[in-house]
Amino acid sequence: MSSDPIVVAPDKSLRDTAAMMADVDVGFLLVGEGDELVGMVTDRDICVRGVGQGMGLDSAVREVMTADVRYCFDTDECESIVQNMGDQQVRRMPVVNSDKRLVGVLSLGDIAVRDAGARAGQALSGIAQPGGAHS
Repeated sequence: MSSDPIVVAPDKSLRDTAAMMADVDVGFLLVGEGDELVGMVTDRDICVRGVGQGMGLDSAVREVMTADVRYCFDTDECESIVQNMGDQQVRRMPVVNSDKRLVGVLSLGDIAVRDAGARAGQALSGIAQPGGAHS
């Protein structure tokens, strides 16, 4: 798990968000308003949902982000997280504590490194199915 993830405000421009992603070499940021997690945005969201749909670079992140945030708890078993990632077809999942405060982000890569790929392959088989909520 990556602890202390970077959170971007929903009113941040696509340009500034893309620059932030480039600065820290990531393709995914959580979107937060106050202390609430309100979405997730990827470099693909900026390109496909934003620029590809004719939005300008000054458009707000909220216009392209995924608002339906799927998360897991820091106490969840790896097996159930992997199953959930596959079912939801997501490669990254925010991790919250029992107070629903953000404590990190778990990626498919984190799982692959921890379990030498066995569980990551299980998640990937679900993630790689065509269609899904994020298409």
